[in-house]
Amino acid sequence: MTDDHPSLRRRTLLAAIAGAGTASVAGCSFAQREDDGETTAADEETARSLAERFAPTLYFDADERWFPTDPRPYASESDDGAVVDGFDALDGYHERYASVGEPPNRTLFYNAVEYADSPLAVVQFWCYAAFDQFTTNFHWHDWEVLHVFVDTDTGDPQLYVASSHSRKVPNNEFLDPDPAIGPRVLSELGSHSSALSVNDEPDQFQRLPGADLLADITNSAIGTVEDVAELPLAYGLPRDEGARLPYLVPEYEGEPVYEHDRLPNVDRESLVPEDVTVRSFESLSSPPTDLPERETGAVLYPGAGDREAPETDAEAYAYDLAPTTDLEHITAFTGPQLSFEFAVPAFAEDAVASHITTAGVPWTQSRYENPAADITDPAHRAALAERYDAIGDAAPVNTVVSRVAETISSDDAPDGEGLTTRPTTVEAVALFESDPEAVPTFLGVAVVDDVPAGDHRLTVNGAGFAPHSERVGVGTESETGTETATTEAGTETGTTEAGAETATATPADASATTTAEGDDDGAGEPSTDPGRRVTAGGVAGEVPLVAREDARKLEVDADGTDADLTALAVEDDFAGRLYESPLSGSDAVYVHRGGAYTAEVRDAAGAIGAFRVNPDPGPEGDERIRIDEPETGKASLASFLASIATETADELEALFDGEVPLDGEANALRGLVRAFAAVVEAATRAVELARAGDRAGANRQLRAVADALERAVERIDAASDAVPETLANAAANRVEQAQRRAEQARRIEKL
Repeated sequence: MTDDHPSLRRRTLLAAIAGAGTASVAGCSFAQREDDGETTAADEETARSLAERFAPTLYFDADERWFPTDPRPYASESDDGAVVDGFDALDGYHERYASVGEPPNRTLFYNAVEYADSPLAVVQFWCYAAFDQFTTNFHWHDWEVLHVFVDTDTGDPQLYVASSHSRKVPNNEFLDPDPAIGPRVLSELGSHSSALSVNDEPDQFQRLPGADLLADITNSAIGTVEDVAELPLAYGLPRDEGARLPYLVPEYEGEPVYEHDRLPNVDRESLVPEDVTVRSFESLSSPPTDLPERETGAVLYPGAGDREAPETDAEAYAYDLAPTTDLEHITAFTGPQLSFEFAVPAFAEDAVASHITTAGVPWTQSRYENPAADITDPAHRAALAERYDAIGDAAPVNTVVSRVAETISSDDAPDGEGLTTRPTTVEAVALFESDPEAVPTFLGVAVVDDVPAGDHRLTVNGAGFAPHSERVGVGTESETGTETATTEAGTETGTTEAGAETATATPADASATTTAEGDDDGAGEPSTDPGRRVTAGGVAGEVPLVAREDARKLEVDADGTDADLTALAVEDDFAGRLYESPLSGSDAVYVHRGGAYTAEVRDAAGAIGAFRVNPDPGPEGDERIRIDEPETGKASLASFLASIATETADELEALFDGEVPLDGEANALRGLVRAFAAVVEAATRAVELARAGDRAGANRQLRAVADALERAVERIDAASDAVPETLANAAANRVEQAQRRAEQARRIEKL
């Protein structure tokens, strides 16, 4: 990602998460939102008038294949009434398109309702497409909706709500749009998710306000409602914001859908083009780098009333307006469940069947009669509730936010011994196993809205990446009644009765609920949005993914261990904490082969165990690293100290095989090696004494370890001319961690 990409800086995101996570809960009861008032269908004249005034202009991707159309030509009679079969609609649409040479039967359907005893009315525009193809889902039929909330006393629009991928992804919404400018919709390629356009660049999506442009959404940010420049929570239009988004090919009965004999008019060219498509997440060794960004193609505008074609270089087509009542005789839109071309987690395909089968019938959905049910931004609902008694006040919702990053080698580390993270260049997919509805990221951020309280497993995957999976506790409260804004493993640090640390996976020098040192840009102010309690997935909000070509599987086998393990964390010498998750039994995590890691486990009593992991080179022919029967207690931590000191001493001693030009430098290097050798000796003795049950003796040796580490700190500086900078960096980082682990080992009760 280039420096001018409008992505959010990680520290700003973390600060904003902290502000929302700790402040937005205060005084809130996590109950259901208040009921909205009753609605009645607007009379035909009123409905048509609202529809003609607010009918949107729609801008499509240059590669779009399925434009809004009328499904009635594809309907057939069944025992249950009229139905539209997926095969008939998809094949018939492409047959008609080829016959007329332009999008056939272009139609938007409208529905208008009025809230009882209120001047508030809503006109909905329903767009039907014969097929949906995207990166997280694909299915026969597709319905998208734009709600326009209107004050009938003033005639002014109050709120636009454009449907996103699902209720798990916040919709694209705009409060108080300009009455003089009709709504414009930017339709996402293949999926038809609807972004809004209200600024002077009608065919481009603007998430954040510019010098001369409004933002196209007014969704509240994570931190404060007003501070939309941080991260407005809405899906937007990722490929129009500089992101790469890979699409998938749907399969049916083991073959790509276009090869089915019931689709004679459908071929590969009928689907989203190959240059934005990947055939398998797993077949790519690294994320794709050549996926094109969005380009504007056809524009559809309302042909009714006095509307004229918009000024555009693209093809412009008028569409018809028709009431949805013309369709309500259709009882179902049918089609068999489709499949992904490649293996997905065992639970996922059946669990997301509703997203790879068909779309429902709009007129049976709650939002058809009550459009306010589709308002996903709590601040927007609160604004309408203040103006109109018919709209119920917002109720808080649980939202999980994760910043997806890419793990790469660090230039500051020795080759193959240290990592860093950077914003991912390809959008990913997030999925809760307990409530499986896959959501795509936008600007590298995964937002999953309206998550039930409880324990969940979050999986994040992407083209060319190894999957990341962790357990996340959502909606839990601390004793103060505020959200910790971390994963379950990231609870506050305290002590047990024996003086051992509690089960926390938060690094000693970082917390998800504090801003980064020196962050002076105002992020993290308490949220004024009463509607969200934010939980940060990953480590302090970041989920680092690993390219498949660099991935190694780190397995922790808890079978046979005498400890009741409750948490697992993995940190790299340079990148710091990369993974933390509650643990129940065995677990596994993909790590980058170029890292040098400490794996940490904790047990139910708060005792810690640590293990040194160097994945590359790994065992020949085996890309897994296995920790069998992980222990917790003094012996485990002391053994780790011996391992990391031995590793460092060996690397330093290897420098003598080269040329150390001056005797003084050689002496300084020997002194540094001796300091690490002293750590090894004392730590090894501490292991022996701990296993023998001699607590006092083990603690004496751990104090000797601490003394030797202090000498190592001094001698790293003294030997700086004799040690390559990257190795000196590694030695300093390892000493810092060893000091922390030595203190943990000394304080911990368990031997």
